[in-house]
Amino acid sequence: MTEEDHWREHGIKVVSGDHLDINTPQTPGMQRAAAINHATAGAQKLWAGTVAINADAKTGVHHHGELESIIYIISGRARMRWGAQLQFVSEAGPGDFIYVPPFVPHQEINANCDEPLLCVLVRSDQEPVVVNLDIPVSEDPKGQYWIDPIHAGPETEDAS
Repeated sequence: MTEEDHWREHGIKVVSGDHLDINTPQTPGMQRAAAINHATAGAQKLWAGTVAINADAKTGVHHHGELESIIYIISGRARMRWGAQLQFVSEAGPGDFIYVPPFVPHQEINANCDEPLLCVLVRSDQEPVVVNLDIPVSEDPKGQYWIDPIHAGPETEDAS
């Protein structure tokens, strides 16, 4: 193999936004799609993709094991809750970055009631670790509903 052939095969990879892979571990309430991983680009140490959270929705509580995560807000308003009972909260908007350390229980909330929250997500490893948790949260949902198998949304709550 010539040097030119080597760089052609092992150089820059472009993954079209039209060809993202949704076959990645999910957390209820959000849709993750892989862009850069070993299968799509030959990446060895990083994972990158997109995350979309519907308007006025929350994800289930989860963590990503030993992985570090970086979230970049493209559009919308993210409200992040974290801690043993999600007692800490912070918000981020377009152009902001969020760092999520290893093993931190967290929940993403779309703070907008009329537009989706769109983000780019980068992780420190190829391992698709998503540990969904059942953590009691002491908060008034103020019209925002959990979206997960444990907490019913407004359309499925028992009216009795």
